[in-house]
Amino acid sequence: MTEGVTKRSQQKPYIILLFLERPRFSVCRRRELYDTLIVGAGPTGSYIANKLATWGHKVIVLEQRERVGEAACCTGILGKECLDAFPFGKEAILREARSARFFAPSGESLRVQKEEVQAYIVDRSVFDSVIARRAQAQGADYLLDSPVRDIATTENLVRVEAENGEQKANFEGKTVVIASGFGSQLPQSLGLGKSGDFVMGAQAEVEAKGIDEVEVYFGNHIAPGFFAWLVPTFQGKALAGLLSRHHTGSYLKGFLNNLASQGKVASSEANISYGAIPLKPLPKTSRERVIVVGDAAGQVKPTTGGGIYYSLLCAQIAADTLHQALGSNDFSAKVFGSYEKKWRGILSKELRIDYWARWLFERLNDPQIERLFHMIQSKRIPDSLLNSTDFSFDWHSRLILKGLRRLGLGGAISLMCKLTSARLFGSSS
Repeated sequence: MTEGVTKRSQQKPYIILLFLERPRFSVCRRRELYDTLIVGAGPTGSYIANKLATWGHKVIVLEQRERVGEAACCTGILGKECLDAFPFGKEAILREARSARFFAPSGESLRVQKEEVQAYIVDRSVFDSVIARRAQAQGADYLLDSPVRDIATTENLVRVEAENGEQKANFEGKTVVIASGFGSQLPQSLGLGKSGDFVMGAQAEVEAKGIDEVEVYFGNHIAPGFFAWLVPTFQGKALAGLLSRHHTGSYLKGFLNNLASQGKVASSEANISYGAIPLKPLPKTSRERVIVVGDAAGQVKPTTGGGIYYSLLCAQIAADTLHQALGSNDFSAKVFGSYEKKWRGILSKELRIDYWARWLFERLNDPQIERLFHMIQSKRIPDSLLNSTDFSFDWHSRLILKGLRRLGLGGAISLMCKLTSARLFGSSS
């Protein structure tokens, strides 16, 4: 397994590129005009870089971390539909997922299983690096350990200011893509607003004993308003994490203590990584010469915080829009607005209904969650849910609306609970 991308030298103002397994070095003049400047070397940024470079456009990717895929706070569960649509990710698969077990606040469990593969657990670091290597192989430049501090647009170009150690450099391009993840101030500085809601995630790699399927835990004493997870990865290893609006680290430590007391993990001591996750999209994700995509744009499932699949779908639209703009030399707000119109046409309904489900679930207390588990079991909802033609791990608005019409409010709440848990089993976070 190779690193895929190396760190830029701090002694020379050069960009160092590692193509696949063999290192090759390239010097890039900083005043060179790029077709597209991409901020962020996650899956979204690298996917766009790969597409544009394949079409012959000159692209540079600026990444704040020292390595691609470093410190990704993500469970790495991708639905089958995602990897069918973006098969390059199959190189990063650790194991298949056909079943999952859900735990009520009391500890009572409910198991869901199908014969067919429903999702894949992938190594996020490898997943990110695979896409970056593909982009580099097509000629895209990468500059790591270089956070972007400012973006300015003029009538004729975009200028990006980046840092590397004590050095600063300006890069100029015809267009810019902000794919830097949630929390960046860059979209707001460009007048695109900010996400109206977010949640914190915390996760740790642990030594696990006898864990061979995804486990999802509910309860306000575990992860108030959200859920916790234990996801097997490598042999004898697992990822334990949760989402919470407050005291995320404290809740995760309590969750790890609980798992250790049950003998599911070897120790409650672990290095915890954190990440903020948007629950609403930005008010605007484009303007002249500028596109925002992925977590930075809020293209994330509010039920679970999963964002890879939706982000890659939006990255396809972004790449096509940029290719069109570069080909016609038209970088107007109207041309770039077509990106916004297309992605919202695909995702707005899903995001809106997901957010409503999230709002509803957060207001349930433990006794209500417990009653929902009993209702789910008595009505055999897991079996009917998995076998329904409306069921999808990534597109579930029809199922939610169907539950609302057929079951009334109480039944709909039950369905929301089940969907919120089942989404982790097939989500990208």
